[in-house]
Amino acid sequence: MRIIVDADPGIDDALALYYLRAHPDTEIVAIGTVHGNVPVEQSTANALRLTERLGIKAPVAKGAARPLAQPLMTAEDVHGEDGLGGHAGDDPTTTHTNESAAEQLARLARANPGELNLLAIGPLTNVALALQIEPHLPRLLDKVVVMGGALNVPGNITSYAEANFWHDPEAADLVLQAGFEDLTIVGLDVTMASHAPGEWLEALPETNYARQILGFYADFYGSFLGRTGFVPHDPLAAAILLDPDLATYREDRFAIELTGRYTRGALVADQRFLAEGSPFGRDIAIERTKARYAVTAQHEIFLDQLRHAVTQP
Repeated sequence: MRIIVDADPGIDDALALYYLRAHPDTEIVAIGTVHGNVPVEQSTANALRLTERLGIKAPVAKGAARPLAQPLMTAEDVHGEDGLGGHAGDDPTTTHTNESAAEQLARLARANPGELNLLAIGPLTNVALALQIEPHLPRLLDKVVVMGGALNVPGNITSYAEANFWHDPEAADLVLQAGFEDLTIVGLDVTMASHAPGEWLEALPETNYARQILGFYADFYGSFLGRTGFVPHDPLAAAILLDPDLATYREDRFAIELTGRYTRGALVADQRFLAEGSPFGRDIAIERTKARYAVTAQHEIFLDQLRHAVTQP
């Protein structure tokens, strides 16, 4: 499987890269960075640091520095000032490419029609911009897996919204309405249920880099969940891209709430079962292409796989 990763590293973004690297039949073709967990300058430096540390031979393109239609907001309280829990380390020795992440995505999709998959685990600004550059993008990519949304569970950044979609709701809605032929959304319904307990983390060697960066992340989750451990949002999305059978799904048409005072950034779906020609078939029910939303996941299998991935030399 050949994959373009769009990310905002970010501690759990780092775990997703660990997960992909551990699968020898998987090629990371390119990485695009975006604002989100930290400003894009920091997420780009972190992506370069991680490719160097993990031996990933993929170009890194710097992406969007701010959302399409709202002020920039970042999440250093979750990921640390450096985005990697205080363990980013020295400056990278490599540099990002001269093209933007959106340009990179559009160019690679055009050059490899039907051959590339997209794993989008940050705000969707770059993907939305790539759609403006290349309107045929939904037909040029094979599978697209997006980490975002909270459909039937509470949000994690507001009462209703999940962080990636909330950081750029307009971009997320553009992606959901674009008509991707194979789009899977991995949201909080499954990621929160895949909580890795403190014992999982403590079983890693103290010198393990994943354990080091996860310390800050686990402290954050422990401060409000009332239990030890952390939530592996992004690596679960990576796992589902590589093995869709890890999850079960519902199929719906989805949109992002853009105007609600309390619900801006929330993922919404038409969950009614309407007969063909129903007079109540309107808005989302007729305007969108269907996508899949993960509703359950095989958490124990996934966590075992993640432990294996982060302990590889």
